[in-house]
Amino acid sequence: MTRNLSYLLGMIITILAGIYFYLSCCSECGTQVADTDAEAAQEEIVPPKEPEATTFPFSFKDGDYAFEVQDNFNFKLSSASFLTPLSDTIGSGIEGLKGYLAENANKVINITGLYKSEETNNTAFPNLGLARANKVKNYFVSQGIPSAQTNTFGKLMNDFLPLDDTLLGPITYEINTQAEDADEALKALYDDIKANPLVLYFNTGEAAINLTPEQREKVAKIARYLDKVDGATCNVVGHTDNTGSRTTNIRLGLERADFAMAYLIKNGITASKIKTSSKGPDSPIATNATEEGRSKNRRTVVTLN
Repeated sequence: MTRNLSYLLGMIITILAGIYFYLSCCSECGTQVADTDAEAAQEEIVPPKEPEATTFPFSFKDGDYAFEVQDNFNFKLSSASFLTPLSDTIGSGIEGLKGYLAENANKVINITGLYKSEETNNTAFPNLGLARANKVKNYFVSQGIPSAQTNTFGKLMNDFLPLDDTLLGPITYEINTQAEDADEALKALYDDIKANPLVLYFNTGEAAINLTPEQREKVAKIARYLDKVDGATCNVVGHTDNTGSRTTNIRLGLERADFAMAYLIKNGITASKIKTSSKGPDSPIATNATEEGRSKNRRTVVTLN
């Protein structure tokens, strides 16, 4: 009996010890698992940080002269028209720049428009950046800054991040000294345009077309020359094939010349610098006996005078 009791007490002690160690170990493990789950849950609910929109200030500097504000010309995606109203600080900056350029006739302001390749370019310019720069330049000119002291450029910047559908300040500025060979460069530009005039080809009876990138580049060159040279003008002559009456073709040739003129005006060229005329079917460059020849005769030629 005493031996049986000893066995029983030993079994009870063993069971109680096992329960004690089980509860101690599992309780600690459970706490660790709970802590790990809580940490994981906390990590999961932290939202990722959104990248900040790109922004450039309205800023230019030359020696001791400097101006900078965080406001700038802003544009909707795929648009060449800046958003209005502009801030008063931009107006103050333009007024100061006008005075600085007036005192330093050898200085120019370079305006560079930025664009993304995913944007749609529906302008008359080779790229949307140049179109934006031209819009800003035209505004500068309207505020009294001489066009001859402005240069415009376009630059691709695909890492420019918009704010929703708006680009904040996709325009940069730099004041430079007018290049010493500026006159020679304009002479070379004139020679290039005269040797390779802009020629637009039209379908039968039509007076409008979509320009190719190469043709848009030529428009930009013509615009740059006319913008920089006082008294410079361009000549726009419309031509047709000999299909139909001469009276109708003279009118159609003029409509084609007017289309080219409107395109040049969209590129910032003032109407007073553009002269239009029509020669209708009177100056063919190919035979009108074939469709291929007639297609070459249906053209408008734009060159410098």
